[in-house]
Amino acid sequence: MRIRYASYFLSAALAAAASNAFAGEEVLEFKLVTKPIDVKVLEVANVEGQTVASGKLFGVAVFNDGRIGVKEFVNTSDMLKGSGSFFGYSTYTFEEGSITARYSGSAKDGKSKGEYTILSGTGAYANATGTGTIESAPNPFKGVTLLNIKLVVKTPGT
Repeated sequence: MRIRYASYFLSAALAAAASNAFAGEEVLEFKLVTKPIDVKVLEVANVEGQTVASGKLFGVAVFNDGRIGVKEFVNTSDMLKGSGSFFGYSTYTFEEGSITARYSGSAKDGKSKGEYTILSGTGAYANATGTGTIESAPNPFKGVTLLNIKLVVKTPGT
């Protein structure tokens, strides 16, 4: 009887440990087209070319295999003549679920580069963590931004 209980508790402990372990890691790579929706740009007094901007933006993610997703985000930037820093919070929504992340980066000479920290997720990405990168891509379009995005998403077991 004691062995049966010990066996039961050992099985329960192993199951609990397995549920806390990461079930997997998925790399999501896609192009992202973004457009400002409601952005306020303020010029700094007595500093030529210095601006601070904050607002809401929207984006569409396009994977090489044709899958798509959408991104709603808020962004703040501090730029001097187009160069400076930015940060914000993004929520990507895909068919499988959503991912919310904080990002930060910098822009210089018309090129942007930054990093993501994944904060949470829903659906297939429930309780996700991870990292990612942002890099500007050649952009033939006016009024939108084109970016290369890579997210390394870690999801816990259930």
